Formats: sequence, structure tokens, C-alpha cells
Amino acid sequence: MIAVAAIRLSDLFAVVMLFGVYSLLTAALFMDLDAVDVAFTEAAVGAGVTTVLMLSSLHLTKRWEVLPRRKPLLSLLVVGITGAALVYAVLDAPLLGDPTAPVHQHVTPRYIEQGAEEVGVPNLVTAVLASYRGYDTFGETVVIFTAGLAVLLLLGIHEDARMRPGVSAIGDQVVLRSVVKPLLPLILLFGLYVQFHGDFGAGGGFQAGVIFATAFVLYDLVFGDGSARSVVPPGWLHRLAALGVLIYGGVGVYSLLAGKAFLDYSALAADPVHGQHLGVLLVELGVGIAVFSVVLLIFYAFSGRSRRR
Repeated sequence: MIAVAAIRLSDLFAVVMLFGVYSLLTAALFMDLDAVDVAFTEAAVGAGVTTVLMLSSLHLTKRWEVLPRRKPLLSLLVVGITGAALVYAVLDAPLLGDPTAPVHQHVTPRYIEQGAEEVGVPNLVTAVLASYRGYDTFGETVVIFTAGLAVLLLLGIHEDARMRPGVSAIGDQVVLRSVVKPLLPLILLFGLYVQFHGDFGAGGGFQAGVIFATAFVLYDLVFGDGSARSVVPPGWLHRLAALGVLIYGGVGVYSLLAGKAFLDYSALAADPVHGQHLGVLLVELGVGIAVFSVVLLIFYAFSGRSRRR
């Protein structure tokens, strides 16, 4: 119902709010399915940062959608056929929790049985993402870095003449400032916890990077446009994003120089398990730095531009 309402509305502000609610409900669904790490990411990215970035982009345009002159019947037909094909494909999928499903008969049993012994990380999700499929995660980090560069090249980071610390875009909200001010250090502390506790519980570099960026976005929104820039200058962000990718890739290069395979963390210590644990910490740190930098860079790119007349 939320998705249908978002499609039918012409008020873009209401659409952004509805999609934030949709993401939050999706995170709750993931929690119900015991996919805690995925729920964490969906809540932080979908309901949090994405909503703020969409509102920032909406600030540059108009609130109300311009209705098309022609009825998009062809587009509706294509979407309807695609949706019907997807529904038909889902009917052939195994039931939720089916122990005979192919996913439970392939590599999953090996990860569950030997993951803690081989990687030394109690959180199996982190072990899979950072170690067993470390190549894929490195590729995702490079994609995030590339996305940040693309935004920087297309939009750049502008300084609106009206932007100055102390002048908030939402007005002088004394109560809001009083509430947010003590929350900011707690948010940053929680981000550190998520960053370095991801091998024991839900979390990791991606979630931590988003949480750190969210703290600075909140600081900028409440305490004035340009406040975050005085703490983290825009010129730092592309360098930090590159540093995050270099940390991740540097671990792989070190493994090659030590005579091991690329991203074989056992080369980092005499004990292979300790090397795996150290490697996971380092690559997660690189992911956190890259994600934080790119998310904040995108926010700077949108918030620093003048409103379209």
C-alpha cells in the first residue's frame, strides 16, 4: 500500500517520506527473518541517509511533480509484464526455511561448520563478506568510490553564498539543538562500536560509515549549513575515500608480496587465524572510511547548491 501511494502521489516531499517509511518497514521485516546485518544496513541507508539525500535534492527543485501530458501506457505495460514474470519466477522458488533448498546444500554448511575455525570471527556474516567473498566486497568498495567520484565530477562541491555556520536550513530550533547536541557524541561512539564490533555482532564498516556520515549530516542540518564543512572540509573527502580503497587493496597487495593469494589474510600473522582476524579488521576499516567519505561527499554536493528558481 505504501508503494502504491508513493506512485500515485504528486507531492514529492510526501513520496520521499513514504519511501523512508517503506525502508523502515523493510528493515523490520529483515529483523523478523533474523537477517540482522541486512536490517541494520536497510535502516541506516534506506530510512536514514537516502531520505536525507532525497530531501537535499528536492530542495534544489520543486515540490510538486509535473504531470506528463500523455498517458504512459507503454511504460505501464512493460512494468506489468516484467512484474508478472518476476511473480511467476518466485512461484518456483523454495519455501522460506526449507532445509532442502539449494542454498543450504552448497557452501553454506561448510561456512557454518568451519567459518569460526578458519576465520576466527564469531559473526558468520562478517566472515563471509570480508574473508570468503572478500573479492566481491572489495569490488563493492571500488564501486562506492567510483560513485562518489561520479557525483563529484557531475555536480562538484559548491558553496552557496547563503551558507554559513550557525544559520540552520530548518530555522533556529532551540529545543532541537538542545536534544541533538548531546546525541552527536553518542552517535559517533556508537559508530565506533559498530565499526570494531562487527566481527562479534551485527555491524561492520559499511554500517559504521553510514552512521558517521549521518552524524555529520544531522550536525549540518541542525546547527547550520556549512557547520559540518568546518569540521570535515570537502577537500578531505575524496582523499579519504581513496584512502579507504587503498587500505583494502593494500591488504591484498601485502598478501601477494608475502607469497599468498590476493586478500589471503593468513599472511598478516604467524598464526593464520590471527591473520584472518587482523585482515577482517583492516578491510572493514577501509570500507568504513570509504563509505563515510562518499556519503558525506554526496550530501555536500547537494546541500551546497543554490535552489533552482
